[in-house]
Amino acid sequence: MSEPWEDDELEGPVRKFMYVNRKAPYGTIYALESLEVVLIAAAFEQDVTLAFLDDGVYQIVKGQDTEEIGVKNFSPIYRALEGYDVEKLFVEKESLESRGLTADDLVVPVEVISREQMADLMEEQEVILSF
Repeated sequence: MSEPWEDDELEGPVRKFMYVNRKAPYGTIYALESLEVVLIAAAFEQDVTLAFLDDGVYQIVKGQDTEEIGVKNFSPIYRALEGYDVEKLFVEKESLESRGLTADDLVVPVEVISREQMADLMEEQEVILSF
């Protein structure tokens, strides 16, 4: 009989995780922590969806200059998500519009969806973590 840690079939089921980003990218640790948790979940081959709402849309805006606030600009890391098979990125249309932004202003390709569609997408998830 093999030991449990030797059994390749003990990798658990794939779960549907949604990470909801609502905070501006700098001034708190939420945005960076969210990104780190997403990368960890992806490394464990979970079904990862990333959503940006409210000020969270600023996390993926092109051309961030953080020199004056003395922190590292981590927005380019979002471009690496595809390499981790994190390809489901959604932005709430109303959040973009109220901030005068469009999908062309973002560092990664996203699907822009309405608030109602975002609620429907959230209903499909098994686990939702909000940052």
